[in-house]
Amino acid sequence: MLYSLHELAYASAAPFRIGAQLARDFWSSPFNPAADTAIGRTAFASAELFESVTRRYGKPAWGLEVVTINNRPVQTTEQVVWSSPWCKLVRFARHVGDLKRAGKPTSAPAVLIVAPLSGHYATLLRGTVEGFLQDHDVYVTDWSNARGVPMLEGRFDFFDYIDHVRTMLGVIGPRAHVVGVCQPGPPVLAACALMAEDEDPNRPASMTFMGSPIDARLSPTVTNQLAEEKPFTWFKSNMIHTVPWPYPGFGRRVYPGFVQLYSFMSMNEEKHTDAHWRYFQDLVSGDGDGAQKHEEFYDEYLSVLDLSEEFYLQTIDIVFQQHLLPRGLLEHRGRKVDLTKITDIGLMTVEGEKDDISGVGQTQAAHELCTSLTDERRVLYVQPEVGHYGVFNGRRFRDEIYPRVRDFIARNEALSAVPERPAAAA
Repeated sequence: MLYSLHELAYASAAPFRIGAQLARDFWSSPFNPAADTAIGRTAFASAELFESVTRRYGKPAWGLEVVTINNRPVQTTEQVVWSSPWCKLVRFARHVGDLKRAGKPTSAPAVLIVAPLSGHYATLLRGTVEGFLQDHDVYVTDWSNARGVPMLEGRFDFFDYIDHVRTMLGVIGPRAHVVGVCQPGPPVLAACALMAEDEDPNRPASMTFMGSPIDARLSPTVTNQLAEEKPFTWFKSNMIHTVPWPYPGFGRRVYPGFVQLYSFMSMNEEKHTDAHWRYFQDLVSGDGDGAQKHEEFYDEYLSVLDLSEEFYLQTIDIVFQQHLLPRGLLEHRGRKVDLTKITDIGLMTVEGEKDDISGVGQTQAAHELCTSLTDERRVLYVQPEVGHYGVFNGRRFRDEIYPRVRDFIARNEALSAVPERPAAAA
């Protein structure tokens, strides 16, 4: 019912949104003599703000057709190298000629970046991908919006997620490197443990976890406390809704992206209100740079996807309520996940000092669990003065975090004696 009401509210606002678009175009027209007056700029800003907060935000584009490497432009091509109804494995192939001109080798360590399946699209990691493209052959998990997956495609749960990670590592090939950003930490760690126990030749050479709830009992945040305080039945009754017609996933039970978005925004309501007020003022004053930064952030932040009911509820149960992985009680399809079997997969954890989603200690807990690893394969790093998103995006990620991860991957690439791989560009 809530999902249908949400869609109705959006449709009902359409006439007003169209009116705002017309007003915006009128007051910004170079042929309008009043456009550059205080009244004109205020009217334009009001219309632009209304249109932006009532717009439907679709999946953003990656926008990485050209990246800068060694101060030289390098072209990239998006390639879907594997897919299921629930995920596409996207490779960003770097152009060989551009790499040579930039002074970079055409082959490079393969890195699978596992994007979070927690409400936002994988494009939230645009800055992360751009950073890793400097030195690596980059693959990214591009998760599907559950409302776009027909019911005939079946379920997708926590254990399917583990299987997907393992399958994608197999597609990339022997001894790649995996980076789990936020939510993927527990299922990626479980997949690595299973591959290690099987002596799978495609097990990764290293795993890096960034702001991940490996053990959510440590340094609990508001998000963790909510998950623990509410009974499991509360989440099933209040957070799960049915996808309405005409979406392809009509009838599927999901955790809607807009519900998660509103939840997160309500946690920082004053911050978001202030941001939109500054945006309005920037539009009135003609500060294009300030307005553009706001638009770039919220175009991404307000683009959300739905999670399948079973994946969301199992994540709440396994990761945030029962803490099965850190307690050594997680089983995957009747098989115990034994983290002590990880002996030759390097482990790096990255946390932000001011992370209010995955508190300091939750990610580095992986070191206490992977007891069979030697010190030369471990790195524990806490970045000062950054919050959750600063762990994988922004200036400090580029200047301080990424160089450490790059060096860690290079060291484990050497330790693993990786065989020759195909060139990293198409």
